[in-house]
Amino acid sequence: MRVLKQARQMSLTAQALRRQARSVGFVPTMGALHDGHLSLIRAARRQTQVVVASIFVNPLQFGPGEDYERYPRDLRRDLNLAKAAGCDLMFAPHVSQIYPSGACTIVEVEGLGEQLEGASRPGHFRGVATVVATLFNLVQPTIAYVGQKDFQQAIIIQRLVKDLALPVQVRVLPTVREADGLAMSSRNAYLNTEERRQASALYQALSAAKEHLRRGERGAQRLVESMREVLDRCPLLRVDYLAVVNAKTLEPLTEARGSVALLGAVHVGTTRLIDNVLVDVS
Repeated sequence: MRVLKQARQMSLTAQALRRQARSVGFVPTMGALHDGHLSLIRAARRQTQVVVASIFVNPLQFGPGEDYERYPRDLRRDLNLAKAAGCDLMFAPHVSQIYPSGACTIVEVEGLGEQLEGASRPGHFRGVATVVATLFNLVQPTIAYVGQKDFQQAIIIQRLVKDLALPVQVRVLPTVREADGLAMSSRNAYLNTEERRQASALYQALSAAKEHLRRGERGAQRLVESMREVLDRCPLLRVDYLAVVNAKTLEPLTEARGSVALLGAVHVGTTRLIDNVLVDVS
């Protein structure tokens, strides 16, 4: 596996792959790799000829007081895991390679980035959209692989690609979970033993709402109440938001119909976790 750290190196390599007409699968990450990331790399290995991943902890998507400085970083470990999963090339740039001195361009997907995560973390999706547009320009992937766990982010990336007519497919793959249902996340490493035990309640809450849907409940407020009932049993959990939205547009629903996303964000001690469940309601 090659490791590139310079933006120009990455761009020249991408151009060479284009000339060779080789399909490129790309997995953008912030490192601290887990089985969720590795499942994306493995999918790219099966479906494309060259697998590229990136490790870049993006300062633009962290707000004041968030965990940019303490975000877990272990490049050697991540490189070993990525190589074992089938990665051919790792792009691991310094911040100055992505945001050179004097850079002043920001990419923003209006509307989609201002609610839910965007409301709780102002500016977060400007940072996401800006770095993704930059990485897509440098890597020039045929297919980009992202996880469903960051559902709103995935929808925004898809919209970014559509609106800017970028020549890349975006594939959203299912969330990879721990045995008790907790969505795999790099931030899970922050949890102590009791926090980790209670953290699985978020998925349990989403699953409870999904079961209510299966039994015929369609009222969004009642579905949110069913989620909150589960979370209220866990004293270490503090709800940020719970929502029932259209899974294609993120539009809030009053009645669950069609493609529905059940979304939640909670604080577990000092750690913030998100998760979602998708349901097709006929």
